[in-house]
Amino acid sequence: MIPFTSTPRSWNELVASLPLAHLLQTWEWSQFKVQHGWQPMPLVWQDATEKPVAAAMVLKRALPMIGAAVKMCILYVPRGPLMDWQDAALRRRVLEDLQTLAKRQGAIFIKIDPDVPLGTGVPGTEDAVEFIEGQTVCSELQEYGWQFSKDQIQSRNTILIDLTPSEDELLNAMKQKTRYNVHLSQKKGVMIRAGTLNDLSLLYRMYQETAERDDFSIPNEDYFQTLWHSFMGIDPDASGLQPFMENLVAEVDGDPVGAISLFFFAGQALYYLGMSRGIHREKMPTYLLQWEAMRRSKALDCKIYDLWGVCNEFSESDKSWNLFRFKKGLGGVVSRTIGAWDFTPNRILYKMYFKALPFMDGIMQVAARIAPGHHILI
Repeated sequence: MIPFTSTPRSWNELVASLPLAHLLQTWEWSQFKVQHGWQPMPLVWQDATEKPVAAAMVLKRALPMIGAAVKMCILYVPRGPLMDWQDAALRRRVLEDLQTLAKRQGAIFIKIDPDVPLGTGVPGTEDAVEFIEGQTVCSELQEYGWQFSKDQIQSRNTILIDLTPSEDELLNAMKQKTRYNVHLSQKKGVMIRAGTLNDLSLLYRMYQETAERDDFSIPNEDYFQTLWHSFMGIDPDASGLQPFMENLVAEVDGDPVGAISLFFFAGQALYYLGMSRGIHREKMPTYLLQWEAMRRSKALDCKIYDLWGVCNEFSESDKSWNLFRFKKGLGGVVSRTIGAWDFTPNRILYKMYFKALPFMDGIMQVAARIAPGHHILI
């Protein structure tokens, strides 16, 4: 394990070359988090020929412990570390190095949540497939002293849409009702346009309205303004190594009624935020927004559209069940991952941290009132 000392583009190139590459491991995402109190620590693992075989953009956050004699921190590797998780020797090497890092940094814990798949499909259905490799990783994490985290920052389940088929095939893969609503929205005169920087305050107000209506919490406007300004206005890079984002806005007779925010990186499109107003909902603008997002992503040569976040528990009692049904109607495959795991050098401090967590707003994402499927990418 060595610190990465080359250029931001070289880091993104490394990330894109490794299995399970993700936006949250890019250089630009780490710099955005700098503006919210995190310190990036990019790390690389090499083989005997000095070829990079693993990487982790570790985010460090100091904790304001009043009266503490020793400075404390937490470490987080969002959607990482990146490597071939089926390589048992490499897996053990990386995990042990991260544990050593946590001890040296005096961290209360280090959290990882790589996209290692546990299976596809909804458990208990005929479409469900379980992956023994994911179960093996979970068993080894426990063996090495990691524990399944009480604080799942990112959603551990999602829906992935393969964008390589034709547009007609993508439409035909949707549920009949979803496809009908896409066409209905078009017939009712809903228009989709690209968002601009001038729309940002409008987007936040719509997201506030959505949060109040659906009863979930969101960060303040400064968080989103910083994010949007960090990633908007960046020209798409033909190599796919420059992460960027776009907003799509739905309008009825020139009146904005809904919008979505999309990220693009390494051939993947990520549905980040969805927002809507109470008016004109009968015209189904959210369905047309998703269809145009798929078309836009395909035009940018993305191979995968990640709908980012569905139920943690696939049950009608889950408060995000209706959101899951909406996303499932768009087609695609349910992807279940191993979720977030923590290693703590000091279990007493770890327990104290989670007892204090409700009173430490802003340190980590608190899941208390964040609706599943509306996760903020911390």
